[in-house]
Amino acid sequence: MKPVLPYLTFYGNAKDAAAFYEVTFSLENQGMLKYGDSDFPSPPEAADYIMHCHLTNGNFSIMLADSSTPGESGTTNVSLMIECESEEEVNRLYNALLVGGQAIMELQDTFWGAKYAKVRDQFGYTWDLNFEKGQAE
Repeated sequence: MKPVLPYLTFYGNAKDAAAFYEVTFSLENQGMLKYGDSDFPSPPEAADYIMHCHLTNGNFSIMLADSSTPGESGTTNVSLMIECESEEEVNRLYNALLVGGQAIMELQDTFWGAKYAKVRDQFGYTWDLNFEKGQAE
């Protein structure tokens, strides 16, 4: 089985989210398709909305889109877990996701031997950041 990829849904701000995630997670945009560039039935005001976008760096990928229907975007009780490879990486991601976001659990040393935080980003998605301190950097 291949890895599960998060597919995040927005309403009108997927392009902004893609730009933010590209920088935050060092991802490359593999392509962005707008509703107006397709024959998919959608309201005229959704022409510039993103129908599909794939961001990746080879190891980490996110797919995202705007909903063409109001009220169909938003978050659920799912959070996105990132196993960081270094203390520098967990610190960098924590600080980047806090821009316009909110710490649900501050970055801290934990009883399970990790440096961990939970952050809700400016788009309403929750990220769990974990770095196991015993692993080689």
